[in-house]
Amino acid sequence: MDQRVYPVGSLPASAPVAPDNLSSSSKKDSKIDKLPLFTAPTSSPPPPAPVNTRRKRSRLCKCLCWTLLAIIILIVVLAAIVGILYLIFRPKIPHYSVDYLTVNNFTMDNNLTVTASFDITVTSRNPNKRIGIYYLEGSKITAWYNTTELCNGTYPVFYQGHRNTTVVHLLLSGKPQLTNDLISGIQSQLETGSIPITVKGNVPVKIKFGALKLFKITGKVNCRLLLDSSSSGSSTSATQFKFRSSSCSFKVKL
Repeated sequence: MDQRVYPVGSLPASAPVAPDNLSSSSKKDSKIDKLPLFTAPTSSPPPPAPVNTRRKRSRLCKCLCWTLLAIIILIVVLAAIVGILYLIFRPKIPHYSVDYLTVNNFTMDNNLTVTASFDITVTSRNPNKRIGIYYLEGSKITAWYNTTELCNGTYPVFYQGHRNTTVVHLLLSGKPQLTNDLISGIQSQLETGSIPITVKGNVPVKIKFGALKLFKITGKVNCRLLLDSSSSGSSTSATQFKFRSSSCSFKVKL
């Protein structure tokens, strides 16, 4: 075996030379080894929104902003108007009191049906200097014993001026169906000398500020009476009761 050493570049003619196809194939193999095993698919970016859609969104946002601004301005203006009216007119709640309650009729038949008729005297006071009150149609006044409505009627239609006091007579009537327990309760109350009666009222009114008449509102009156059953008038057909206590409250329902 020839083990002689030859200098670089001076190989003998008999030295074997690697074929060209072998070197090219090894180059291909190295290239293949360098290729990645898996290539992730690339997603294309979404297409841009159409110009018309963006314009519609912009218009919608502007419309919502202007609407919200208009609502805020309206609230501020209304609050300012209410504040100015309050400072000018200084409104006060009207006062109501039940002065007398006369039982014209309270009879019962065999079916426990009561024919009731009450005459109630009410004093209405308007303490305001520049505010008038219109009492309108559609009112309802009721008299109750516990949870049972005994009779009902209406409040008169009239105008009450500034710092005015008006005495009103209300005629209430009804035919309620009572129970034995309720009758026993009334009889026991008569023995004690006092009967609790509640008078409720829903009265539609309009408030007048100077020359300005506002929208219709509903005044709700609730009067709790404790009748003195030991007191009665001289008439035998009607009984007028005095009050051991009387208190009324007034609320407004818009």
